[in-house]
Amino acid sequence: MNVGRARWAVTTVFFVNGCLVSSYLARIPSIKVEYQLSESELGIVLTLFGAAALVSMQFVGGVVARIGSGRLIRLALALLPILLAAVGQARGVVQLGIAVALMGLVHGAVDVAMNAHAVAVERLRGRPIMSGCHAAWSVSAVLASLVSAAVTRAGVDIGTQFVAVGAVLLVAGQLATRGLLPPSADQTPRKKQTSGGWTRPLVIFGAMGFVVMIGEAAVISWSGVLLHESRGAGLATAGLAFTAFTTFQTAGRVIGDRLTERYGADVLFRGCALVAVIGLTVVVAVPLWPAALAGFALVGLGGSVLLPLIFSAVGRVGGIEAATAVSQLTTFTYAGILIGPAVVGWFAAAVGLVWTFTGLLPLLLGVAANSRLMAARSPKGHVSASTLTSEER
Repeated sequence: MNVGRARWAVTTVFFVNGCLVSSYLARIPSIKVEYQLSESELGIVLTLFGAAALVSMQFVGGVVARIGSGRLIRLALALLPILLAAVGQARGVVQLGIAVALMGLVHGAVDVAMNAHAVAVERLRGRPIMSGCHAAWSVSAVLASLVSAAVTRAGVDIGTQFVAVGAVLLVAGQLATRGLLPPSADQTPRKKQTSGGWTRPLVIFGAMGFVVMIGEAAVISWSGVLLHESRGAGLATAGLAFTAFTTFQTAGRVIGDRLTERYGADVLFRGCALVAVIGLTVVVAVPLWPAALAGFALVGLGGSVLLPLIFSAVGRVGGIEAATAVSQLTTFTYAGILIGPAVVGWFAAAVGLVWTFTGLLPLLLGVAANSRLMAARSPKGHVSASTLTSEER
């Protein structure tokens, strides 16, 4: 078994998954036009994707225990490109809704499985890789968005684009999965396992992940609005808030694994959380759009490694299989993504957008205060290469 090869294989899986999902998300405006959807119909379609993903996440842990995360990833990356093409080829809103829901189900499964597999690679390798995996997802999302913008400008319809993208990524996904670990790599020693319920550390990690994703969803959805309406930036300039956040988030994730090795997960987590707090403080305290833009860049940089480090830590929680723990954590994080924009909107309507972002500060400080939980969970671990059979190596 080649753990180094598995590291690059699972990183590629993150990249392929990001390309698939982001290709769909980037063409949502085109989907609305081509299928002549009303706002309420589009809202239902978008909700189907997230709700279906949440449902599938509840069962992935058990599936991984039976067949292994690698096999599940391989199956999911065979189905996702086909379902992406089906979204583009659907005839009418009913078929579209079914295709989107099925895509959400499979995406939820692969989201959990690929994070669980990354945890297994970290455990065997004895070194962090999670930030690099999430960096690959971020890069793929930017790439897919740029490609979608280009083909939209060229007048390519979604059906043609989704079939072409699906075909390329179907091949890429199957090639990448050849290097994944065997099923036994997902197992931890029986003496460390319990019924797999909601343990106290898991709930704490889940709450931390929920807050991080609430903040990320708030920035993605509302940062441009804040710059335009509260800081006087023009519409074109306001869009740079998301660009600054995403660019610095990706940069932070690219170097995150090396920083984790150098400083330790707990120190890096605490420091980056505080950088995010400082950035958000600048956003809400300085009434100038250039300062807010710099603040959102700091939020992206500081927040870049928080979720990867939480995933790494929760995958090593004692008393529960890694895939089950990751599945339960993903439920929290996905809930944050889904409800974050709406919650910010509700509070913004009541107290204003600046005060709403201000309210995120104590939540982020609470996340930083729990950084000590990272210290007890080294990437080195519970499963060694010696536990694998000679055939699996």
